[in-house]
Amino acid sequence: MKLKFFAPIACLLLLSACTHVYSPALYHQDIAYQPKPTSFDKESSASYVSAGLNTYTNTNLNDAIVSGQLNLSRGFVFDNFNLAYGAFGVAGDYQNGSADQSKPNYFSDKFFGALGGRASANFYVHSDRADFRFIGIEAAYSHEFGDYATYRQSLLNQPGYYVDPRTNLFTIGLTTEVIFHNRDNTDFQHGIRGFLGTTVGHNNLDDTYYTDETATERMFHNLFPKASYFVKYKDYFGTIEAGSAIFIRVGYKF
Repeated sequence: MKLKFFAPIACLLLLSACTHVYSPALYHQDIAYQPKPTSFDKESSASYVSAGLNTYTNTNLNDAIVSGQLNLSRGFVFDNFNLAYGAFGVAGDYQNGSADQSKPNYFSDKFFGALGGRASANFYVHSDRADFRFIGIEAAYSHEFGDYATYRQSLLNQPGYYVDPRTNLFTIGLTTEVIFHNRDNTDFQHGIRGFLGTTVGHNNLDDTYYTDETATERMFHNLFPKASYFVKYKDYFGTIEAGSAIFIRVGYKF
C-alpha cells in the first residue's frame, strides 16, 4: 500500500525536476498595490515613491527569482471615486535550481530587467473610519529585457523545453479593498486589498506544457489572486503582498 501511494508522487517529483519550463520574469508579478488618498485625507491628490523586494519560484517550482523594484505613482480622490497611475522599474536575478552542470543549456543565474506602467481605479463609500473600495479595476503593462529574456527566446524551438517567449505583458483584474484609520488619528491608516486577474494574450505554454488541460482548467490556471496589506503613518507607508510570491515595499508620500 505504501509503495502504491508514494509511486505517483515520486514520478511527479521526477518529472518536475527534469522538465524545463520558462515563463517571463514578471508573469503574474506585474500587479502591485497602488496607494491612493482617502476621503479622510487632507489632500485630494498625492505622489508616492517606494522600493521593494520580490521573491518567488518559476512555473514548475524548481528555480528561484529575486528582484528589486522602484515605483513612482500619483493618486487622486474624488467624491466616491479613486484613481492612480504610475511607472515602475525592476532589476532581478533568475537562479537555476539544477545542480547538474552537464545538462544542455545549463546556467547558474541570469539577469533580467523590466520597465512598465500601472493604473488603478475604484468606486468607494465612506462609513465611520473606513473607505470601502468595493468595485475596482487594476492594469499593468511591462516590457522585459536582459539575459533571461534572450535565453528564453533562444530555446523556443528546442526539444525538451517549454517556453513562453513574451517580453511584453499586459495584466488586468478586479479588486476590492477596505482602508481605515486609527481612532482619532487619520494619519495612521491600514488597508486590506484583494485582487483577482489574468495576463491577457497568447501563452505559448498553453500549446505545449498545458496542452492536455481543458479550456476550463486553463482558465483557472491563468487566473491568479493576490492579497495586500497597506499601512501608512503620516507620510511613510509600507505594503506586504502575497500570492504566488512575497513582495515587501516601503515608501514615502509627497
